[in-house]
Amino acid sequence: MSVPQERRLLTRIPGPLSLERLERKKRYVADGVGTMLPVSIVRAGGGILEDVDGNRLIDLGSGIAVTTVGNAAPAVVRNVVEQAEAFTHTCFMITPYEGYIDVCAALAELTPGEHAKKSALFNSGAEAVENAVKIARVATGRDAVAVFDHAYHGRTNLTMAMTAKNQPYKNGFGPFAAEVYRAPMSYPLHDGLSGEQAAARAIDVLDKQVGTGNLACVVIEPIQGEGGFIVPAPGFLPRIAQWCRDNGVLFVADEIQTGFCRTGDWFACDDEGVVPDLVTTAKGIAGGLPLAAVTGRAELMDAVHGGGLGGTYGGNPIACAAALGAVEEMRERDLAARAAAIGALMRDRLTSMAAEHDVIIDVRGRGAMQAIELGTRDASGAVTPDAARTAAVSARCHAEGVVTLTCGTWGNVFRFLPPLSISDDLLGEALDVVAEAFAATA
Repeated sequence: MSVPQERRLLTRIPGPLSLERLERKKRYVADGVGTMLPVSIVRAGGGILEDVDGNRLIDLGSGIAVTTVGNAAPAVVRNVVEQAEAFTHTCFMITPYEGYIDVCAALAELTPGEHAKKSALFNSGAEAVENAVKIARVATGRDAVAVFDHAYHGRTNLTMAMTAKNQPYKNGFGPFAAEVYRAPMSYPLHDGLSGEQAAARAIDVLDKQVGTGNLACVVIEPIQGEGGFIVPAPGFLPRIAQWCRDNGVLFVADEIQTGFCRTGDWFACDDEGVVPDLVTTAKGIAGGLPLAAVTGRAELMDAVHGGGLGGTYGGNPIACAAALGAVEEMRERDLAARAAAIGALMRDRLTSMAAEHDVIIDVRGRGAMQAIELGTRDASGAVTPDAARTAAVSARCHAEGVVTLTCGTWGNVFRFLPPLSISDDLLGEALDVVAEAFAATA
């Protein structure tokens, strides 16, 4: 790799040149565009981000699960260069090109289920979710959309309505789209319910408060992302999916953060054999370029009238080329298996940390999508989240050259999303820093 795979701190984090660029950001970039760690990156690869000051940081975030195959992965770079030299844009709706079709063919093969599938390509995860709802409404002739507590689906008006967390995603931006209803999610740490019990609770809420016959779709993250990497209890997803099938409600899997080998399978739904009617994808699909998709049963995708789906940049030829390169990397390097191996290594280390620090009350996740939740329990078992300690540990990791991300409804969860190109040694060093940060902030 062109970037040496070693952590190196030449200055404080952020360094002086990064701070200079931060001042330019304050001058020219809207304050609403936040920055978690203001280091100005100049190159990246493997498990390393290198900043303008020459510091090398270990990346445990992958740009929020985007650079799953690693930054500047060889097949992605090769395809992007070749496509940019050929042409950069025509708009598929005006004059089509083979790359768009090739991506749709790959999605038909890779997404769960053996049925005939078709896809439409977009630019972002929020666009994909919004278009999945459009398709579901046309295909069913119904209006209502069901989502879950702790969900995150995007920042457009409709997807803000579907997102659970107010700050920073929704506060002040209403009124929101109508006909969006929320059901309780399976959250084993907090509810103690089996998957069947949690599903029965959610179904009861939807049946009584919305009416099954009014529901176009249920939209769910198989493992919730921003909400706290919440892994539902076994049996929850299959029961919800079966209820949807029995009642003519479309089951839409938001695999935007979980898809493309991240969880140790190609898609998180594969773990329990759940076959969605529609799947939304983005993030890891194209190695860092903006691309998203809705993939679904052919008859559902074809329910929308001609011209009802699309967009000027959706399925841009360079982004499609990058996606085909990313899929090539995933297949040839068996990155689903690599994610499972990373998950086993991380789970062992995080469990050891939990044994040493009572503030870590849960270790969860699947594959290279792991999390720890921080808080305290009282005598009744009720959890009090500890967002302050979470922030302190994360700040310490940043200062020591490890990029960590936090999330969760209460801001008390660490989410770990290392690129699948990271070495075991580098990952182990990053986790050493995390462990030291917990000790230093005790």
